[in-house]
Amino acid sequence: MGVDVNGTVAEGFEPVREAFADNFAARGERGAAVAVYRGGRRVVDLWAGTRDVDGADGGADGSGGAARWERGTAQVVRSATKGVAAAVLLLLHQRGQLDLAAPVGAYWPEYKAAGKERTRVWHLLAHRAGVPALDVPLTPAQAADPALAARAVAAQAPAWEPGTDHGYHAQTYSWLTDGLVRRVTGRGIGEWIAAEIAGPLGADLWVGLPESARARVGRVGRVQPPAAESGGLRTRPKRAVAAAYADPDSPTSRAFGAITPHADENDPAYRAAVLPASNGIATADGLARFYASLIGEVDGGIRLFTPETRERARAEASAGADRVLVVPTRFGLGYMLHGGASPLLAPGSFGHPGRGGALGFADPEADLAFGYVTNGFRTGVTADPRAQALVRAVRAATA
Repeated sequence: MGVDVNGTVAEGFEPVREAFADNFAARGERGAAVAVYRGGRRVVDLWAGTRDVDGADGGADGSGGAARWERGTAQVVRSATKGVAAAVLLLLHQRGQLDLAAPVGAYWPEYKAAGKERTRVWHLLAHRAGVPALDVPLTPAQAADPALAARAVAAQAPAWEPGTDHGYHAQTYSWLTDGLVRRVTGRGIGEWIAAEIAGPLGADLWVGLPESARARVGRVGRVQPPAAESGGLRTRPKRAVAAAYADPDSPTSRAFGAITPHADENDPAYRAAVLPASNGIATADGLARFYASLIGEVDGGIRLFTPETRERARAEASAGADRVLVVPTRFGLGYMLHGGASPLLAPGSFGHPGRGGALGFADPEADLAFGYVTNGFRTGVTADPRAQALVRAVRAATA
């Protein structure tokens, strides 16, 4: 007997339900949800499995033992948070409060230290700032201290001349974006997201989880090996990525190790911290609803991005060999773009995956937004096979 899939799909989106159920049957899914908006209306809203990845599933049908995933269950989405954080800087630009072409030091004078005086605001969003790692990594407690973390990243010498190349700022993106937003607005980026994005949208989306929402968040698992169909490490690019992670002195390991030791993602203190690179918490509907608001009105109401800001967000700003992720990547301003490293719906799509599973994106041409969250993390940074199965099903449904 297969997993009990809950929720609804609009006519024509039945393939998404089938792919979602198959993730549990064939790809080791334990608990997950997926949501899709089209034309500002929700057309897919599905969830299944157990809320906690380490809970007993009570049998193949998930009928006993652990608490079931419910509509409204939220999960840590890791780097999928970056797309939400990027929207803050773009909205500040849209409102005339932040010039993307200006030097970061114009707003944050301390940031001009150590050869970073020519760093532009847009460099932070396009992973061109040259500070993907810190010479002295922060502990989880230090990383959660906005003043201390901002001082650390402001004092860091760049690994390359800012603006001349790109490399994924896996953890430092937190302190770059939050530090800048605090100096422009006087508010932390998590507070800004709650007041200006999640609140008006009615989206279940937090960067800095409030105590009132703790009970809604399931336990996530440690990173698990990739599913069999991902091909293991048989290709040269995958072997190169594995070698980069295995070398503690590689740019890859140093970037992801800017916080050490790794924080416990189930710890309430970690979830309450404001780390817009990595610790956002959302429902699948919250992610999809957010992306829907970037390309049009949601439910006939709120829209976040103007068409001009949307185009600025998805215009290619970085492309080619990534100094951190090793494989070629493409970025707009804060968003990954459709490509081999991060396949989305179509060439015009923009969004962001979370390392190990989560994915959110929008496609303006299809007038479609997508959100997927899971409690079972895998090793991949991008192109998780479960998310990709869902994306293929959405593509088939909208062809």
